[in-house]
Amino acid sequence: MKSIKVVAAVIKSTDKSGAPVVFATQRGYGEYKDWWEFPGGKIESGETPEEALVREIREELDARITVDGYLTTVEYDYPEFHLSMECFWCSLREGHLTLLEHEAAKWLPLNDLRQVNWLPADILVVRAIENGAE
Repeated sequence: MKSIKVVAAVIKSTDKSGAPVVFATQRGYGEYKDWWEFPGGKIESGETPEEALVREIREELDARITVDGYLTTVEYDYPEFHLSMECFWCSLREGHLTLLEHEAAKWLPLNDLRQVNWLPADILVVRAIENGAE
């Protein structure tokens, strides 16, 4: 089975009331169109996971982020491939999150992340957050 190594950003902020929220994006293409995920992408040759994440968020969302720390690594078998996804807590450093590749996005309360239909691998990230992986 083919294996794909990617990174994902769990971009954390606060809402108007000061409650913690994280940024989620909705896919606009492919077999999992309309499913939700944490933004990110493939690691290119010679990149560290953190460098790949900074580049991917710049390309996908036209923003600069700071990688604040490691969250979890998810291993998930889709029918077509095995996914290994390193996930990091991040914060917005510069710019606004602008959708360049996704269909929609929203800020979700950290204590109520299951409002959207997450991709199967991303639901494992949600579980790690819910289990206190801060």
